[in-house]
Amino acid sequence: MKKFLTSTVTVSALALMLGMTSVRAEDAVDPNAKQGGAITITYKDDVATLDPAIGYDWQNWSMIKSLFDGLMDYEPGTTNLRPDLAESYEIAPDGKTFTFKLRQGVKFHNGREMTAEDVKYSLDRVTNPKTQSPGAGFFGSIKGHEDVAAGKAESLAGVTVVDPYTIKFELTRPDATFLHVMAINFSHVVPKEEVEKYGADFGKHPVGTGAFKFAEWTLGQRVVFERNPDYWHKGLPHLDKVTFEIGQEPIVALLRLQKGEIDVLGDVIPPAKFQEVMADPEQKARVVEGGQLHTGYITMNTTMAPFDNVKVRQAVNMAINKDRIVQLINNRAVPANQPLPPSMPGYDKEFKGYPYDVAKAKALLAEAGHPDGFDTQLFAMNTDPNPRIAQAIQQDLAAVGIKASIQSLAQANVIAAGGDKAGAPMIWSGGMAWIADFPDPSNFYGPILGCAGAVPGGWNWSWYCNKDLDAKAAEADSIVDPAKSGERAKMWSAIYRKIMEDAPWVPVFNEQRFTMKSPRMGGADNLYVDPVHIPINYDYVYVTDVQ
Repeated sequence: MKKFLTSTVTVSALALMLGMTSVRAEDAVDPNAKQGGAITITYKDDVATLDPAIGYDWQNWSMIKSLFDGLMDYEPGTTNLRPDLAESYEIAPDGKTFTFKLRQGVKFHNGREMTAEDVKYSLDRVTNPKTQSPGAGFFGSIKGHEDVAAGKAESLAGVTVVDPYTIKFELTRPDATFLHVMAINFSHVVPKEEVEKYGADFGKHPVGTGAFKFAEWTLGQRVVFERNPDYWHKGLPHLDKVTFEIGQEPIVALLRLQKGEIDVLGDVIPPAKFQEVMADPEQKARVVEGGQLHTGYITMNTTMAPFDNVKVRQAVNMAINKDRIVQLINNRAVPANQPLPPSMPGYDKEFKGYPYDVAKAKALLAEAGHPDGFDTQLFAMNTDPNPRIAQAIQQDLAAVGIKASIQSLAQANVIAAGGDKAGAPMIWSGGMAWIADFPDPSNFYGPILGCAGAVPGGWNWSWYCNKDLDAKAAEADSIVDPAKSGERAKMWSAIYRKIMEDAPWVPVFNEQRFTMKSPRMGGADNLYVDPVHIPINYDYVYVTDVQ
């Protein structure tokens, strides 16, 4: 099971407040790892972008992490936080000032040394509204964020370059999640000259400090990474090359894996073949299962009629037969009744959620002025099993009089519709469903349910914005004392209860991840279901057949 960071971070913070400094010794590289070799991974859809300020889906998340680095990261295959580009950090006694000492000699892929100026530039860029980053809201606790977000300033007042290898952050409030924020992709460091060179196309020509260098992108066919020989972490990566083949249907990819033509399934094991794979001991031995901080949900655009009526949204919650949907995916999940997954701190075990009740759903629709239902659209990703799940949702809605036409599109198109206020009345999030950026209850709020995420290009597809809850969320995140972690968890539980009362979502299920790899792949299983480098930690895996 996962080890969650709520206590880890606050204990570290408390130690630092007492005058200690957190310094990371270099983590040991797997002594069994062989250096060299290449692997091939398949995906059905092309990658949307490799810009860390923009990319925000499970497909490109770990790709970006292999091209770029941030001040903080996690131990491979775990949720244990550690310094990365930072050698050490200190937190002031009031919990509002964080000072990071950077590693010296870290080079961008273009050969230039990375300094504190690059860190500041990267954070100014990601919070600038012109960038349209879906992660801008993560940095709301930094002084000056509001001015940058409003276009009144070009630079975050609370970020100071002390010297080339020291950077200081001043926050408007104590923030128990700040070290996590410094580990997410949006905080990853980019070189200004390369961003200015490529402009909006930087995401197609990424340059970072990561373990791999970008080598090729043939749209609709493949993306290729090559080993960064100057990577600061000696001994990594193990592989010389990673090729992502695009346009591969998952069922074809499975056949190719069985024949030894590819090494890892990027997309999930096709549901239609799942039972067959698990019934074959030889194939099952190559399946890796891991828990996820995941919730799959249906969003309803709360600014768009008729979903601006809370009774309509509550009715939809009661119309969905979650047990049947879980059966559609061979019970590889559990039904969800709230936004947080069961293993997340703050999950309310006493909360039962909305029952599946067709009669009550119809009654609520009638009270809302829709006794005969209404017509709407349901957007869904076009990779199996999502079209089948969308059809099940469509059938459940039809049973209460709601006629939903399905818009089955590529992942990038669904994401674009969700980030457009007038784009999508309803979205089934499958294939793009929320997997926590970091293991803390606040991460299921800010980007996907908070006001900061309800912006063009944002991830709050319900466009739900409750300023009172935003204030309560900020209050919860100001609690950094480990002795009050239970109090903080209860505050988050109350926030999510209120969200469920307002019903901007239908939480549907919490999914397990299953990955299948070829016999030549080496490395610990948790690297293939890494909870942070989702879905695979490319930096640490290796092949066993290198001569």
